[in-house]
Amino acid sequence: MNKILIWSVTAALAGFLFGFDTVVISGADKQLQLLWHSSDAFHGSVVMAMALWGTVVGAIFGGIPTNKIGRKKTLFWIGILYFISAVGAAFANDPFVFAAFRFIGGLGVGASTIAAPAYVSEIAPADKRGRLVALYQFNIVLGILIAFISNYFLKDIGENAWRWMVGVQAIPSFIYILFILTIPESPRWLLSKNRDEEARKVLFKIDPTADLKDIMDDSRENGVTKHENIFMKKYRFPLILAFLIAFFNQFSGINAFLYYAPRIFEEAGLGQNTALLSSIGIGITNLIFTLIGVALIDKLGRKLLMYIGSIGYIISLGLVSAAFYFNWGGLSVPIFLFLFIASHAIGQGAVIWVFISEIFPNHIRASGQAFGSSVHWVLAAIIPSLIPMLFSEIGPEVVFLIFTLMMVLQLLFVIFLMPETKGISLEVLSENLTKKNIKNHEIKETSTADIL
Repeated sequence: MNKILIWSVTAALAGFLFGFDTVVISGADKQLQLLWHSSDAFHGSVVMAMALWGTVVGAIFGGIPTNKIGRKKTLFWIGILYFISAVGAAFANDPFVFAAFRFIGGLGVGASTIAAPAYVSEIAPADKRGRLVALYQFNIVLGILIAFISNYFLKDIGENAWRWMVGVQAIPSFIYILFILTIPESPRWLLSKNRDEEARKVLFKIDPTADLKDIMDDSRENGVTKHENIFMKKYRFPLILAFLIAFFNQFSGINAFLYYAPRIFEEAGLGQNTALLSSIGIGITNLIFTLIGVALIDKLGRKLLMYIGSIGYIISLGLVSAAFYFNWGGLSVPIFLFLFIASHAIGQGAVIWVFISEIFPNHIRASGQAFGSSVHWVLAAIIPSLIPMLFSEIGPEVVFLIFTLMMVLQLLFVIFLMPETKGISLEVLSENLTKKNIKNHEIKETSTADIL
């Protein structure tokens, strides 16, 4: 188990760079707009959102290298993309060059949401899979927190503070590249490429006492149909599940909030320093409740965490909307947003990448994850890019009310459509979801003691 944990943490470090890359731009937001005299529309859709458009492309096409060259090599090249992006953006002298290098980092983010969860889900025992894959999400929020803290300490070092903010990411990117070289390839990917002897060696390292023949036979049987794609009729149900969980993740407003946290706090009447400090508080809250979600995901299951998160979303977003509408002022908006981030961390944050990595068969897992990630990131690019304009045109109270209503719909999705997946092997999940062998969308409990 120690080896599996170390390999899982190493792969999940891609999430740390994802979180850092996503949020580090928030500290440079207004400085860059003033520096390049950008309009709200250009600043929102190009300077701020170009990394997200890169993420969309990375998510759409990231399944290709993840399938073709393997999970490990894809994770290695993701680290290279992060490194190039950090150095290039730090030395950029105009908004277009800056946006181009941010786009390159976005490619890494998008591909990492496919390769890292796929890798961890494929090496993890069924009863620990939720926690191990959720390490990816934990690393995302750790990266978010470190980015907020880094921005706070770098904000006063002069007119080039933004260069240091985006450039410092080169250090963890380089460390990550070195770490990735130490992990083995996913045994399930090796089996899908008929590299049985290599797969056998990795499986033996994972669990020397396991019945390797049974595991290999189950994995191979699950991936015999190599010319299938995720849009075939028999995969419609997992495809719908992937679409909806990704859709609702972004219509909570989470990425819009993380990108513009300091600006939202300033809109609520806080000073610039207090706004940045509140952002650090958001990062700490996110980390604590993600840890709670990671600890509970294999005990309570994915569905119960989504119940808790959905109800928390509805309450907190409704209160944020009311606070802006009634001008409650003071610390009301930060407090309600802290509740929002806690609800996200314990629910959608902990569940999404685990759930999407579980519901597709081995041979189309990367393609299925690419689809779910693409839905997630297309919306994550569109929604934040509209925030400056929406705040100006219809006001933050209406924006947060829309997010609240969307979370009511998410609760209905969890109640009526979402199956529980905890403690069930990937092969059994694939069989049940593919054949729709589901009663009231509850997957039958099956013994998985001998299956990873």
